[in-house]
Amino acid sequence: MHLLWFLLAGLLGLSQATAADLVKGRTNLPELVLGNDEGRDYVVSQKQIEMESGKSYRLSVTAKGGKEYKFFAPEFFRNSWINQIVINHLEVHMQGAPHHLEFDDQGTIHVEFVAIRPGEYPWYIQGLEAQGMTGTFIVK
Repeated sequence: MHLLWFLLAGLLGLSQATAADLVKGRTNLPELVLGNDEGRDYVVSQKQIEMESGKSYRLSVTAKGGKEYKFFAPEFFRNSWINQIVINHLEVHMQGAPHHLEFDDQGTIHVEFVAIRPGEYPWYIQGLEAQGMTGTFIVK
C-alpha cells in the first residue's frame, strides 16, 4: 500500500500525507443510472461526465433495468488511480485497473478514484452500444 501511495504522490507531485488527504476529500459525481424503474432497459442518465485531473471522485453506477449490464471503460480505468470499489458496503481494493463492472441484478457499484491523465474516455455497455448505452468521461 505504501508503494501505491508513493507512486500516486509522485504522479501528482504530492507528499504521501497530501495524497491521503486527497482521497478523503473526494467529490461525488452525478450518478450514472442504467435503465429505469419504468421498464426502459436502454436509457442512460448521463452521457458525459466531466472532472479534473488530480482530483478524487466517487462514481456511482446503478443498474435499474432488467438487462445484464457489462460496464466497460478500459482507457478511463487505466488512466485513473482506483482507490476502491464498494458494493453493499463491502470494499474491493486493487493494485490495477478493473476489467469491467458487471450487473447481473439491479444495484449500485461505487468506484472511488483519482483522475490522473486528462483526455476523453469512452464508456459503454458491452453488446448494448447500438441501443445508445455509451458515453464519455472527460478529464480536464
